[in-house]
Amino acid sequence: MITGLDHVVLICPEIDAGIETYTAVFGRGPDWVSQDGEAGTATAQFRTGNCALELMAPSGGGPVGERLAELLEVGGPRLTSLVFATDDIDEAHRILTRRGLMPGEIGAGNARHRETGAVRSWKRFRCSDAVCAGVKTFMLAQDAPPSVPDAPPDQVSRLDHAVITTPNPERAVALYGARLGLRFALDRTAEQWGTRFLFFRTGGLTLEVIHRLGEAHDPGAPDTIWGLTWAVEDLDAAHARLSARGADISQVRIGRKPGTRVFTLRRDTLGVPTLFIGV
Repeated sequence: MITGLDHVVLICPEIDAGIETYTAVFGRGPDWVSQDGEAGTATAQFRTGNCALELMAPSGGGPVGERLAELLEVGGPRLTSLVFATDDIDEAHRILTRRGLMPGEIGAGNARHRETGAVRSWKRFRCSDAVCAGVKTFMLAQDAPPSVPDAPPDQVSRLDHAVITTPNPERAVALYGARLGLRFALDRTAEQWGTRFLFFRTGGLTLEVIHRLGEAHDPGAPDTIWGLTWAVEDLDAAHARLSARGADISQVRIGRKPGTRVFTLRRDTLGVPTLFIGV
């Protein structure tokens, strides 16, 4: 039913400023930029080998843009949505209805690239925010899968994992494992880090759901898409690229996963905790 994570949505105040920020992060510009005058939004996508980051910002009038502006005024830029890919949107809707995710109607959409005039179209639906623990969750079937650019060694090649925080790990197991049907790969409690880790895998990446131990939690509170870890072929070259731009980055260090090396990008990510990992 789900073939992968098509993209993660990051809302930001202004699309061109957001593009500038993430052009520096990725090492290249976006693969798609469009504007929806009726909704009052502008979007830009940075595609990788297995998932895209979509920036969304208010642009002119329109109900969606006005709502985005309200969200940004209250909470600032942040990750808000998981958009899963499916190759059978009708079957996905049927299954998730039966599993109690209360999906809305399937809707068709399209967008035109603001510079090239190219058009892409899709069908999608949104599951209930309440059932999905407050994370906006969509299913998407694109008419023609977008091309994926080849990434030079110092540029982002794919999404290694996205981190979601939860006050209720058992709810997360039921949602991501049973209802959405992602492969439940790991349930590990690491006392040394005060964290329980739940790993769900799809489309060559991991949703890493974490629960902080020793803290007071309201089990009914929402989950949060917290951070992203981007993979690069040459970690040292990516570190040098960002360092040459004056980015605030950590030193390269040994990662928690055996055999990995990582570094942290501390600022200029629109508030998203960001890690780079070598592949």
